Parts: sequence; C-alpha cells; structure tokens
Amino acid sequence: MTTTRRQVFTGSPWEDLVGYCRAVRVGNRIEVAGTTAIKDGEIVGIDNPYEQTKCILQIIEKALAELGAGMSDVVRTRMFVTDISRWEEIGKAHGEFFHSIKPAATMVEVKALIDPRLLIEIEVEAIME
Repeated sequence: MTTTRRQVFTGSPWEDLVGYCRAVRVGNRIEVAGTTAIKDGEIVGIDNPYEQTKCILQIIEKALAELGAGMSDVVRTRMFVTDISRWEEIGKAHGEFFHSIKPAATMVEVKALIDPRLLIEIEVEAIME
C-alpha cells in the first residue's frame, strides 16, 4: 500500500537551494518546516517577537489549509527563540492561536537564526483524524 505524499511550497528560492518544502503531508500526518516571519521577501515585525510569532502562525495556518488541515489538528509546536527573556510576548501570540487547542509546546533559546533580525522560528506537527 502506497501512501500519497503532498507538499506545500512557498516559492522561496531557499526551497530549491536547501531542498525542502514548507509542509509535507503523508497520510493523516503533517509536518511543517521551521517557519520565520518573512512575507514577500521582507521580515515582518523587526524587533517585535509578538508580531513575528503572529506572522509565522498565519503562514503555518495557510500551509495547513493547503493540505486540508487546520490549527485544531496541531499536536505539537516547537519554538526556537533568540531571546528567551521575551517569552511572554511570544507566548501571548501562541496563546491567541492555540488557547483552546493546547498542543504540546516547546520553547528553547538558540544562539541565532539565519538572519539576526529574526527573533523566532516555529515548526509544528499536525495529525488529522
């Protein structure tokens, strides 16, 4: 039995260069790659982790929708932040999307992301019933 593999691409030049996609669905499972607050090639919310988090979760929500899922299907989030002291700003935005869903969540501080203006990167796992 072969399981269909569906992928979401954003058109970013990094997808071909690095060899990845925004999200991939195999069966009822969806994995969303580490996502940052970049829209139309520009960083959203410079020095604002709350705005960056909201932007990222909107991008993730769109990718999930393209694969027939929604935020309510998310079972895990992983947040990689460059300044853990700003966790409340990030947590507030995360809570606005996941208040009633409450996926398993991890937030860890990392030394840096690919651009120093990026304050957070998020990846998610979703399972559709």
